[in-house]
This record gives sequence, structure tokens and C-alpha cells, in this order.
Amino acid sequence: MWVRDLTIRERRAFWACLAGWTLDSFDVTVFAYAITGLISVQMLTKPQAGILGTTALLLSSLGGWIAGILCDRYGRVRVLQVTIAWFAVFTFLSGCAQNYWQLLVLRSLQGLGFGGEWTAGALLMGEVIRAQYRGRAVGTVQAGYGIGAMLAAVAYGVVFSVFPAEWSWRVLFFLGILPALLVVYVRRYVPEPEIFRKPSPDSRFNALGCLKGRHLVTTILTLSMVSGFNGSYYVLMIWLPQFLKSERHLSVIGTSGYTLVVQIGSFLGFVIGAHLADYIGRRPTIILFCIVSACATYAYTVMAIGPVVMLFLGFVMGALSSGRQGPTGAFLTELYPTSIRGTAMGFVYNGGRAIGGLSPAIVGYAALHMKLGVAIGVMAVVSNGISVLACLFLPETRNRELLSADLEVAPVVEAKR
Repeated sequence: MWVRDLTIRERRAFWACLAGWTLDSFDVTVFAYAITGLISVQMLTKPQAGILGTTALLLSSLGGWIAGILCDRYGRVRVLQVTIAWFAVFTFLSGCAQNYWQLLVLRSLQGLGFGGEWTAGALLMGEVIRAQYRGRAVGTVQAGYGIGAMLAAVAYGVVFSVFPAEWSWRVLFFLGILPALLVVYVRRYVPEPEIFRKPSPDSRFNALGCLKGRHLVTTILTLSMVSGFNGSYYVLMIWLPQFLKSERHLSVIGTSGYTLVVQIGSFLGFVIGAHLADYIGRRPTIILFCIVSACATYAYTVMAIGPVVMLFLGFVMGALSSGRQGPTGAFLTELYPTSIRGTAMGFVYNGGRAIGGLSPAIVGYAALHMKLGVAIGVMAVVSNGISVLACLFLPETRNRELLSADLEVAPVVEAKR
């Protein structure tokens, strides 16, 4: 119902960013499914697959920070268009790779656009949507990750059933060109946020502003928080299909079905987390989801459970892993002034991706000495624990009006629900 209360300008930005996150997620998630094909045709080993995933995430952190700086300098919408086109093209080209090193380069370049799209999209949504609906709007848009992952699961089941192993992974990557079509809509219908077009006289562009003065502590804490739950999330995204195939002994269709259940839970988790962020606050929502997510993931990957329980736990695990991220875009938007907001969000979230992105590689090497499921479960507990500790020291920002400049004091207003 709240979507109907948005203005035309807010709604256009909402639908554009939702589509962007959906297609972004599809492009990133197909890599997890392509791993099974790449390993089966002996083009990759497990450690190499982990390095591929980690490298793309490391480059996404750099891309996100660069995109944030460019957003503060040239505008949110312009950068959003460039990043969408960038990751779509390099995902498509990944399907043309002839060996591991070519794929490594192409996936790394794709990561630059992947990280940049999140920064530009979250920043645009956070500034366009009013405080009353900011948490649920930004979080619901991020639910596009769940939609994109579900589409990737369906594509995996269809493509790997129809095409031979040596072609199936290529076809998945070729489908990644689809997001480029979204650029046309964004260019025509989505304007720059008012707060960016008419900045405060005291606002000055500062590429390192989030690492100076009173913002430094906030940046360290938010970076730790985001690193923790991203580490847990990316381990699942990269390794879950291989875990289901190698340790739960599921077929292609079975793996697709179980991961689809996880992604349905993921979609609902984004929506639930987004709404809770507006009702009980950003910090309580993140802390609650991190604690329960660690428990659910450990049980799913380590404990001996039957197929019915595994389906149920997979749904819960997906919801919890995404619910942590639902409040994050709004939370980061409200913690920084306009002059450094893009740079700060790009650095924090994508720096968190870089640090959290080490997790798939760590799990890949750990799987040489222990069961893959145990490595995933332990990483989930450690990563979520880091997020909880960091979040405890951050301020609550629910219903906070946005800062235009450092000198302003952001008021907290009571919003109607």
C-alpha cells in the first residue's frame, strides 16, 4: 500500500532500481551455477573457483568506491547507467572465455560494474525517497537480488538440462546481456535527486571525507558490519550449489529446486527486513537477523538433516541472510552528509564486499581439509558475529532527515505509518 503513496518521481526511481538490482543479481548469481559446469568440464578446480568469486568481489569493492566518488561529482543517475551497461557487457563476454585466465580477467572487470551499480542505485533511492518510507523502499528494492537469484536458479535448471556441459555455462553468461536494456528506461525517466541538484552552500566534494574527523569511527564500524554479513552471504551464493551437489548428492534439477527455495526466502527476507527497519529500527533489525542467520546456516550445512527439514531451513536461511541487508542502504544513507554520501557508501559497502569477498576463497581452501559444509557453517558464525559487534556501537537513524552538509544536525521526525 505504501508504494501507492509515492510520488511519480519516487515510483520511477523505485521501479528502475528494483529492475537494476534484479538483473544485477541475475548476472552475479549465474556464476555460482556456472561453477558446477566449469568444474565438470575440468576448466576449474575448487580453489580456482573460489579465487574467481573472491577476485570479482574484490574488484567490485574498487568499482563501488570509484562509482561513489563519481556519483558525488557527476550525479547518481549518470553513474547508474554506466555501471548497468558495464556489468552486462562483461558478463556476456565471460561466456566467450577459452581458459581460466581469460575468465579471471573478464569476471574481474564485471565486478567493477557490479559494485558500482549497488552504490549508485542505493544512493539514488536513499535520496529520492522521503524519510517516512526510506527504509522499506530501499530495502524492498534490494529484494531484487532475491528475484534475480530466483531467475538464475530457473535458468540453471533449464539451461543445464537442455545444453551439454561444455556449452551450458557459456549460455548462462550470454544471458547476462539483458540488463543493458534497462539503461534506456533510466536515461529517459529517472531524474537526479533534488538534494544533489540543489546542494547546501556548505557542501564541498571530498573524496576522502569518510576517512576524516568524526566520520572515521562511523566508517570503521559500518565497514566491519558490512564485511561480516557480506562474508556470510557470498559464501552461500558461491558455494551452495556445489555443496548441494557434492555433499547432499542432488541432481541438477534437485539442486536448482533447493536453491530456488533459498532464493524465494531471500526475496521475502529483503522485504521483511526493509519493513522492520522502519518499524523497530535499523540496528535491531540487523542484529536480530545476523544472530538467527548464523544459527540457521550452521544447522543447514553441518547437521545431518532430512530433505523436508532441509527445504524448510533453506527457506529460513535465505530469508535471514538477505534480511540483514534490507536496512543497510537506508542506514548508510542516513549516517553521512550529501557531500560525501556517495563516496562513503561506495567505500563502506564495497569495502565490505572486498573483505567479505575473501570468504569464498578461504572456504575453497578450507574444503581441501574438511567438509565443504563445515567450512561454510563456521564462516557463517564468525562473519555474523563480527557484524553484531560492530552494529552495537552505531547510532540508530530511523526517521532521520538527510544531512546536506557536515555543519547540519539531522533531525529525527516521527513518521506516520
